[in-house]
Amino acid sequence: MIIPFEHHPQAHCESGVTSNLLNFHGLSLSEPMTFGIGSGLFFGHIPFIKVNGVPGTTYRIYPGQIFKNVCNRLGIQYQSTQFRTSEQAMKMLDENLNQNIPTGCQVSVFHLPFLPEVFRFHFNAHNLIVFGKEQNTYHVSDPVMENKSIIESTDLAKARFAKGFPEPKGRMYSISKIGKDYNLKKATYKGIAQTCFFLLSPPLPWFGVNAIKFLSKKISEYPQKLTPRQTSLYLGNIIRMQEEIGTGGAGFRYLYAAFLQEVGKTFNLNNFIELSEQMTGIGDKWRNMAYQTARICKARSSDVGEVKDLSALLLEIYQLEKVFFADLKLANKTLSH
Repeated sequence: MIIPFEHHPQAHCESGVTSNLLNFHGLSLSEPMTFGIGSGLFFGHIPFIKVNGVPGTTYRIYPGQIFKNVCNRLGIQYQSTQFRTSEQAMKMLDENLNQNIPTGCQVSVFHLPFLPEVFRFHFNAHNLIVFGKEQNTYHVSDPVMENKSIIESTDLAKARFAKGFPEPKGRMYSISKIGKDYNLKKATYKGIAQTCFFLLSPPLPWFGVNAIKFLSKKISEYPQKLTPRQTSLYLGNIIRMQEEIGTGGAGFRYLYAAFLQEVGKTFNLNNFIELSEQMTGIGDKWRNMAYQTARICKARSSDVGEVKDLSALLLEIYQLEKVFFADLKLANKTLSH
């Protein structure tokens, strides 16, 4: 019971899974286009929600939304289900495999033995594709891995029903049918419009570009309010979410820049090529921020001057992104015609 599934390593789990599932069903859509149409780019810093004991920071939209957004915007029929028990979830997965349906699953990376140990911590928003089963072993395509992997049934069940936020509850999803009359330009417009809305419009300080400014202020207060060890842990989680749980570089900004470049080339719009270059520059700022943060964490320092410099860099990123997404919102009107 092994489906002939073509594995393609990708930059990010959910956009990679979505792109690979679409490819299996005959729709060739790159991961950057999947990420952009799915409105994957986001930012949030939520101090009252703790992840591994420290405030949560996210660089992407809520788990599951990229896949759903892409399918809805391209008119693709799909199934997405959560379960009350792991027995129900594993039974339904087996039924999909018996019908030759490769299936995406939301899992915790902590219970995935094929991942390097350094990446195995309690993070419940990872995604992979299950495409086969032999006795008690499942065959999986994890887009962050170079090759296909295998996992025991007990480990996969644990990964699908891990506790903690966000709780997967065995969530699995698959594509039922892809139509031939989808409008790529309209789907792209909607994807960009939602991203601009989510980053520019939230009235609360914890979401959108305002959250970058909010985090900048919080970081400037760390030396006065936290011990050096706490400062190191708080800062470490910020870049861990950006560099390890993100795309491995600059918190998804490079992936979004690739999306804008492809939009410009596909629809012959030079302004999107220029915006792509601007976003790449912003991505460089994020990468520099991660480097400076890692240096502080490695030294286990809470030097007021270094932390203030880090806060100032983040404030600069906030100002750049606020202008950028306002410009992107205007440019997006050219796709609505």
